[in-house]
Amino acid sequence: MAMFPAVLNDTTFADLFDDPFFSTWGDPSTRVGALTAPLNMKTDVRENDGSYDVDIDMPGFKKDDIAIELHDGYLTVSAHKDESHADNDKGDNAKEGKSDGGRWLRRERYVGSCSRNFYVGDQVKESDIKASYRDGTLCLQIAKVQPEPQVETKHQIAIEG
Repeated sequence: MAMFPAVLNDTTFADLFDDPFFSTWGDPSTRVGALTAPLNMKTDVRENDGSYDVDIDMPGFKKDDIAIELHDGYLTVSAHKDESHADNDKGDNAKEGKSDGGRWLRRERYVGSCSRNFYVGDQVKESDIKASYRDGTLCLQIAKVQPEPQVETKHQIAIEG
């Protein structure tokens, strides 16, 4: 017999450790809440002869939830999932934490926005980037672009006097 009651394999005191006071304890990738989304965008970058392959884990997001932007040499990957999208429940019940099947006792799946920025250089253009999304992984292929060599020009300075 258990000393404390358990609901879905979770003890009564589990929520105590979800308090921000305890946020630095344990593995940060297991934390619940808004702070975990960027940590869950695990990224692998692989260099090939003509490109860089970037694989980003984005489980739970649909292709339409993800945006990729290139601005001033920075590639930004962002995603947004709102509450009604997460439970497929439209209306006031989603905002109150209720659905047609009852009220939420525990909710750990991420709802909100997350993003990552990568510096790719000023020479990279949108046409140099290809993206695909399959099985919760966003795959980017960024072509290697050689910087244009700057022509060194000499200017003669006149000496007065």
